[in-house]
Amino acid sequence: MTDDITYKNHSHEDRQRHPEKAFRPDHDPIPKPDWLRVKAPGNQSWNQTHALLNQYKITTVCQEAACPNIGECWQKKHATFLILGDICTRACAFCNVATGRPKPLDKNEPERVASATKALNLTHVVITSVDRDDLTDGGAAHFVATIKAIRSQCPQTTIEILTPDFLKKSGALEQLIEAKPDVFNHNIETVPSLYPTVRPGARYFHSIRLLQRVKELAPRLVTKSGLMLGLGENRNEILQVMDDLRCANVDFLTLGQYLAPSRKHHPVSRYLPPEEFIALKELAETRGFKLVAASPLTRSSYHASEDFDKLKQDRHNHLMQ
Repeated sequence: MTDDITYKNHSHEDRQRHPEKAFRPDHDPIPKPDWLRVKAPGNQSWNQTHALLNQYKITTVCQEAACPNIGECWQKKHATFLILGDICTRACAFCNVATGRPKPLDKNEPERVASATKALNLTHVVITSVDRDDLTDGGAAHFVATIKAIRSQCPQTTIEILTPDFLKKSGALEQLIEAKPDVFNHNIETVPSLYPTVRPGARYFHSIRLLQRVKELAPRLVTKSGLMLGLGENRNEILQVMDDLRCANVDFLTLGQYLAPSRKHHPVSRYLPPEEFIALKELAETRGFKLVAASPLTRSSYHASEDFDKLKQDRHNHLMQ
C-alpha cells in the first residue's frame, strides 16, 4: 500500500515519491546571497555533540530540518530535540522532515532526551516534534512525559516546547499547560493566503486560537511564534499576522528567511536583505511584542536560551519598578 511508503522530501534518488503529494515541479532556485552563507560544521566541539546525540539515539530538528545554524549551535553544545519519532503525518511544502506512516511511540524516548539534556549541561532546552495526527492526543502525553523526565534529571533546566497545532485533539493543550513548561512556542510559519499551498494540513486561525488559549489558561506562561519570510507573502500580510499574534497576546516573535530544502519544495520567492529584517523587527516592537528576533538566519530555537534569559530579566526589571 502506498500509505506504508515513507520518503524524505529531499531524497529523490532512493525513494519513489507519491505523485499525489508532489509539491510542485522542479524549479530553478534563486542564487543564495552572501549573507546566507555559513561555515560548514565540523570542529571538535561539534563532533562531541554529534557523538553524544548518537549515543542517546536522539533525533534533532537541527538535522531533520537541515538548519543552517547547526554548525554554530552544536559547537556551543546546543541542540533542539525532535520527539515523537522522525516521520510526520503531514506534508508541508516547506519542510524537510520525512512524511509517511509513523512508527509506534518509543516509551524510552523521554528518559533519553532527559539524559542527553543532562549530558550536554543545557540550562535551557527546546523540545519539538513531528505532527502525529494518528494519535488520539496528537502526542501531548509524550510531550508531558518528556517534560517530567527533564524536570526529574535536570531540575534547574528551563523547558521550551515547540508544538504542533493539535488540530481536532480535544484536551491535548490542557495536558501541556498542566505540565508547566517555561515557554510555549507554536509557529504560524506563513501568512493565511499561503496556507493552502504551504501548510495544507493546518488552519491559520486554529493556530492563532491555540496561542490565545494558552494565555487564557496560563497568563504568565511565555508564548512564542515565528514566521518564515520569502515564501511569496507581501508586507501588509506580514503586518497583519503580527497584529493577529498580538491580539492572541503572544510575547515573542521570530522572523527568519525561508530556505527551500530542495527543488521539490516550495520555491523561495525572494531573499530579504538584513536591513529589511531590521525594519520588520522595529515594526513588530511597536506592536507590543516583549521580544523580537529577526534576521535572515533566525530560527525558532536559535539563541533560545539567551532570548529566554532576556525575557526573564525584563520581567524582573518590570516587577522591581
